[in-house]
Amino acid sequence: MSLPRITRLPSVRLLSSIYQHQQPLLPSISALTVPRRTVTQNEYRRPGQPKEDKWPWQNINFGLSKGLEGIKKHFTLLKKEFSDTWVGPEGKPIIDHMLEQNRVVFEFRNPEALESWTVSSDREIGGQSEAYLKLGKYNTCFFYGTLSSAPPKDGETRYSGYCTMRSKQMLASFDRKQHYDWTTFNTLHLRVRGDGRPWMITVGAETYFAHQKDDMYCYFLYTRGGPYWQDVKIPFSKFFLSHRGRIQDDQHPLWLDKVNTIGFTLGDKADGPFQLEIDYIGVCKDYAHTEEFAYEVYKRNPEV
Repeated sequence: MSLPRITRLPSVRLLSSIYQHQQPLLPSISALTVPRRTVTQNEYRRPGQPKEDKWPWQNINFGLSKGLEGIKKHFTLLKKEFSDTWVGPEGKPIIDHMLEQNRVVFEFRNPEALESWTVSSDREIGGQSEAYLKLGKYNTCFFYGTLSSAPPKDGETRYSGYCTMRSKQMLASFDRKQHYDWTTFNTLHLRVRGDGRPWMITVGAETYFAHQKDDMYCYFLYTRGGPYWQDVKIPFSKFFLSHRGRIQDDQHPLWLDKVNTIGFTLGDKADGPFQLEIDYIGVCKDYAHTEEFAYEVYKRNPEV
């Protein structure tokens, strides 16, 4: 018994012939258009806000005085880099660098120390939260404001309510990126005084690809409230990887030799005033802590 003639056609002709026979039975369905995901992620633009129609160089000041100041600044930094190289790593003798067990990274003893920090809130996307940063009474960093979880009335944004402070990217001469090297330490050491709210500590490290620029390593900071200071020690092995607030499945440890920034974020949905006072931010070497990473990681190239 011979098979029908339709089965002897090539695969492409077979499908076309089936489609021609069944076409009167199929409803007219237009082709679906799936939006592509752009590889390069642009900066956030509030819904309804017109796009800024300016060329990139129109926001640059090409003044002669500014150029001379920049030349003087960058050559001074370059001179310091050459002199620190002859002394040792980060301008310290090699023996001091090897035996160092504690290091203060940020301390706030003058108003100039606050210039290396930036403050932001959901007001940038149309929210109602307010955040401010000032020097405290006893030469501390005082971060305060009001948190509001009311979303902006733009018809698109559904969630809101955050306030954050973050250190600026450290730059070397000629605006080259400079990183913090904390490979000889394993614990983050803070002296803070809060109002009982839970905070999120975020650490940003250098990445390979542009789409990873929003990757952050996060962990929780629970403040007690009241007039007493807290000495908080958080091992770096406890920090987990997240991207734009979403915890990633593929976890891996923080690169301690490529640390860029550190920040504090509040978003507990409890509307009202808040405050966080920071005495110093440092790193230390805890010999009692031997954990490498606290979370499960995917095993690449597993053994068969």
